[in-house]
Amino acid sequence: MTLEMISSLYTAPATEALSQILEIICEVVVASKDVLIEKRIFAELAHYLQRLESVIKELNKKGIIHSENLNNAIDIFNREIKLAKQLTLECSKKNKVYLLMNCRSITKQLENITRELSHALSLIPLASFDLSSGIVEEIGKLCDNMGTAEFKAAIAEEEILEKIEAGIQERSVDRSYANNLLVLIAQTLGISTERSSLKKEFEEFKNEIESAHVRKNMAEAIQMDQIIALLGRADVASSPKEKEVRYFTKRNSLGSQPLEPLQSFYCPITRDVMTDPVETSSGQTFERSAIEKWFADGNKLCPLTMTPLDTSILRPNKTLRQSIAEWRDRNTMIRIASIKPKLLSENEEEVFNCLEQLQDLCEQSDLHQEWVVLENYPPTLIKLLGERNRDIRIQSLLILCTLAKDSDDAKVKIVEVDNSIESIAHSLGRRIEERKRAVALLLELSRSDLARDRIGKVQGCILLVVTMLSSDDNQASRDARELLENLSFSDQNIIQMAKANYFKYLLQRLSSGPEDVKCIMATTLAELELTDPNKSSLLEDGVLGSLLPLISNGDLPMKTVAIKALKNLATLPKNGLRMIKEGAMPPLLDLLFHHSPAIPSLREQAAATIMHLAISTMSQETEQLQVSLLESDDDIFKLFSLINLTGPDIQKSILRTFFALCQSLSATNVKAKLRQHLSVPVLVQLCELDNPEVRPNAVKLLCCLTDDGDEATILEHVDQRYVETFVKIIKSSTDEDEIGSAMGIISNLPEDPQITRWFLDAGALPFIFNFLHDTKQKGPCKDQLIENAVGAVRRFTVSMNQELQKKAAEAGIIPALVQWLELGTTTTKKHSAISLAQLSQSSPRLSRPLPKRGGFLCFSAPLESACPVHRGICSVESSFCLLEADAVGPLVRVLAEADPGASEASFDALLTLIDGELLQSGSKVLADANAIPLIIRLLGSSSPTLLEKALNAMERIFRQVEFKQKYGASAQMSLVDITQRGSSSTKSLAARILAHLNVLHEQSSYF
Repeated sequence: MTLEMISSLYTAPATEALSQILEIICEVVVASKDVLIEKRIFAELAHYLQRLESVIKELNKKGIIHSENLNNAIDIFNREIKLAKQLTLECSKKNKVYLLMNCRSITKQLENITRELSHALSLIPLASFDLSSGIVEEIGKLCDNMGTAEFKAAIAEEEILEKIEAGIQERSVDRSYANNLLVLIAQTLGISTERSSLKKEFEEFKNEIESAHVRKNMAEAIQMDQIIALLGRADVASSPKEKEVRYFTKRNSLGSQPLEPLQSFYCPITRDVMTDPVETSSGQTFERSAIEKWFADGNKLCPLTMTPLDTSILRPNKTLRQSIAEWRDRNTMIRIASIKPKLLSENEEEVFNCLEQLQDLCEQSDLHQEWVVLENYPPTLIKLLGERNRDIRIQSLLILCTLAKDSDDAKVKIVEVDNSIESIAHSLGRRIEERKRAVALLLELSRSDLARDRIGKVQGCILLVVTMLSSDDNQASRDARELLENLSFSDQNIIQMAKANYFKYLLQRLSSGPEDVKCIMATTLAELELTDPNKSSLLEDGVLGSLLPLISNGDLPMKTVAIKALKNLATLPKNGLRMIKEGAMPPLLDLLFHHSPAIPSLREQAAATIMHLAISTMSQETEQLQVSLLESDDDIFKLFSLINLTGPDIQKSILRTFFALCQSLSATNVKAKLRQHLSVPVLVQLCELDNPEVRPNAVKLLCCLTDDGDEATILEHVDQRYVETFVKIIKSSTDEDEIGSAMGIISNLPEDPQITRWFLDAGALPFIFNFLHDTKQKGPCKDQLIENAVGAVRRFTVSMNQELQKKAAEAGIIPALVQWLELGTTTTKKHSAISLAQLSQSSPRLSRPLPKRGGFLCFSAPLESACPVHRGICSVESSFCLLEADAVGPLVRVLAEADPGASEASFDALLTLIDGELLQSGSKVLADANAIPLIIRLLGSSSPTLLEKALNAMERIFRQVEFKQKYGASAQMSLVDITQRGSSSTKSLAARILAHLNVLHEQSSYF
């Protein structure tokens, strides 16, 4: 037989064994990805196995010659790789909790497997293989790495195991400890903390333990039984019915009388029943704290036997401790059952004392709380919430809160009591201490799905909780905030919160909720009656960033409600300005310009929102950066053009939009563009309609456009029909604002004789005068109406038409004008003074000369007194005399006012008294009315025209020695100042007056 044949006989079995090992390695590596626990360690093992796989493949390529060491290595590889596979598969299939409880054992097995594989690798006779130095070096590294590998359970897993060991050793751990431990286990393993999920995992865990019993693994079974006993105290471990059956089975076996403690329960030192009994080296048992103090005081002998003690030996007497605990539990069960009937007593003090005892028992142990619930205390405690005694109500709330904490079963029991949530919510409206307890209880209950559903449905409950957010008690405020967060699972609850002015969760849903929820939240915002502070805070909290995308990208229903919400918020001017800045206008204009007219409601809402944004521009201050609603002339023209293409609702909004813009900082530009767009004919047509929504707004806008407008442009569109339209409105409208605007149009129209004639023919004069005689009503609309009515009167008092002036005087207009000098706004006073000035200009021509007296004086009729100014016979109706109308005093008072327009108009009226030949007599009247000091004051006016008029007046008055001597000194400083700082014309006038006063020579260079 050749050498090659012999070699192949030895090589074949080894190669086959290594191939099988390679297959199993692949299976382990794949399975390691599906393990339920210790994923990191299994991944590390898989990494080692993959490196080992490379080594084995390299050996397989070489000729393998059997040796004892190689056979031992292959046997170890085979055994350990199969163990790794078995362990990996078990960790992929078994219950997660069971695996967690065994995580230390699992990591230890993985560590042993890795080290055994390292040992096997070290047995391979590498010298018999033709291997490169690199491969040999890699095998050496792998051998070292696997040989020193240390696997430990994760820190979180170790913490859980330590808690379990402590709980098993302590024995007296309560339900809360078990509940928290089970939640911690679930969180570590990635299991849902919902009750149903926890219960399922717990049941599967118990099934795994039963399998351990079947496998006769007694050590593991005992350990797992202890863990089951510990976790079995959690709420999910058994159903409420199972707990009730166990409890009453035990309680009914106890009798009704508490037992006295056994003598062995007492500590020989303290003579009290022990809590933590420990045994000394003498075999005697004492309370731990008592014997430790005995030793600390220097005593070395047993207190009972007086024999020497080893002070280092104190063994817990677990048996006695368990007996004492069972005795205490028995008596506590009986005591809890006995308290319940006493709570029905009519003696309030007895009831309160019983509640305090019950609270003490509940605070001692979670187990006591469970017994209180099983004794069905919740209905009784809920009933006590209706008692008049506040202390009883507060104590009942406190106990209910203690019971509900960390116990789902107790929460359900409380919630299922008839009207329980209503009774608790009622306490939210009482004093702070009771409110604090009630909100804390509701917070605990809200951690139950059943309670969360019911709390939001109780009328007024969410409102009361929201009010507690601003409580002075920080804990109550925090509880209220957390309660609202728990209730925010329901859209209806969120709507209730918004109605109570708490918008946090509405804004969250509006921003990131599903489309249908966004629509609901936007609808809520649209329908709420928001206060101004709420509107402001909503915008500050970012609602605009959620609404604008809905307007741009939402479907039709979404766009509609989003625009309604935007409109609701835009009614606050501050919000409107911010919306314009943040780009609200483009999507609104796009909807208005391009959306189908077949869907009018959407366009109506868009137009109404734009109107509110326009109104907000009226609130801008001149020093602020100007916000422009319509960015381009094209937007202005397109928006106004829609008036002829839309229905009344949109027309009204557009008209009000432009009216608002005509009151804003951009008024000049907007008015110019509208006039350029030939808007006047369009507005006149709308004014001819009888639509009560459209016509008043068209009249108001037209009034704005005719104010300070180009007369030639206005006259192009004014005809008799135009005039008759506005006279008809004055006569027939019941809208005072509309009448005022129509009156404003009459006032603003050029004082053209033909236009005035058309107004007379249309019968406007008596209606205008009628408004001036009503001085009782006040208000902005009334003020505007009077302003415009007095302004309209000016065209009927022009000095070129004395016939028209007489009609006005005969209608009693002059006394009314004088009256409005006293009562009107500054604009009304200005218009009144202008009309009086125009009338007064005709007075010199209309004043009748005094009749000559003839015959005997004793038989002559007494002469009429002459007018001090006009030196003839004057009257209000015949000569329009300002003195006869008692207008001089009111005009002087207006002259003293700060408004330059009103002051100048009154000055013009007073100047008619010193015009021409009236200088001497008129100056005396002005002096008597104390007007001259006021005229001197006007020398300091910032108005150039008013200053020049004052200088001209003073120059004429100071021609008279009497007035020069009396008032010259008081005017001198102002006149000198004008000669230094004034314009060339005012300097010249001031110098001339100073020459009258002999301050300057008449040949001065100033002239």
